Amino acid sequence: MKPFFFTFISLLFSSYTFAAEVDTLTISSPTMGKSIKAVVIRPDHVESAKLPTLYLLHGYSGNYADWVNKVPMVKKMADDLQMIIVCPDGGFSSWYWDIPNVKNNQYETFITKELIDYIQGKYPVYDDRSKRGITGLSMGGHGALYLAIKHQDVFGAAGSTSGGVDIRPFPNNWDMAKLLGEYADNSEGWDQHTVIELTHLIKPKSLELFIDCGTEDFFYSVNNKFHEKLTYLNIPHHYLTMPGGHSWEYWNKSFLYQVMFFNNFFSKVSEKTP
Repeated sequence: MKPFFFTFISLLFSSYTFAAEVDTLTISSPTMGKSIKAVVIRPDHVESAKLPTLYLLHGYSGNYADWVNKVPMVKKMADDLQMIIVCPDGGFSSWYWDIPNVKNNQYETFITKELIDYIQGKYPVYDDRSKRGITGLSMGGHGALYLAIKHQDVFGAAGSTSGGVDIRPFPNNWDMAKLLGEYADNSEGWDQHTVIELTHLIKPKSLELFIDCGTEDFFYSVNNKFHEKLTYLNIPHHYLTMPGGHSWEYWNKSFLYQVMFFNNFFSKVSEKTP
């Protein structure tokens, strides 16, 4: 496997020789009783019989098409790095939770079971957590870590860019109280649904983690605290901060670091596979 630096530089300056294929799918969710859109980006130039999969989650008020429309390099990276990238719709404000008694907000089940089963049946991907990762931005960064920590049998690596890794400092924002109830009335429920309080679930050597955040982002402070907690608990992880705010300008920059982390994870495992 090439060292990260040289792989990173070669991708920055390589030409757009191949164009990835983009499929727009409508996937049935029996749990929610509705159909959900997703974009699947697959290499046009395929070099192996099976490919690793990166699940890429959008933020609050976004949709399944955000990443492919607003970060053009997503298509190039799928082809250059030989991976399938799946961008599901996570609803306007689902936070990728399963909420009891709210039938149309069962996105944890949809992502970790229904969507993955669908992708496994339709595309030539590995059915192996060592070849499956998940990341996302903002609400999707929270969602990626939340789902990976709760489903370490499904994902081998997880990331977050500008993620809402602790939702509790924002009790009146982003429709969360509509799902969890008011923070003052249900602080325990909020604790159970925030990533920073799930670190006790991370098993030794189970998940590889990459977290980044812009220094001008309103989530910068909670990301620093999450990094400090992981460090205190001796949980290995990669943490990157760069200038930038909560914006597509920053995410166009940070995605390259995110995807290279996952490429290194997939490649490292590959070296151990006969």
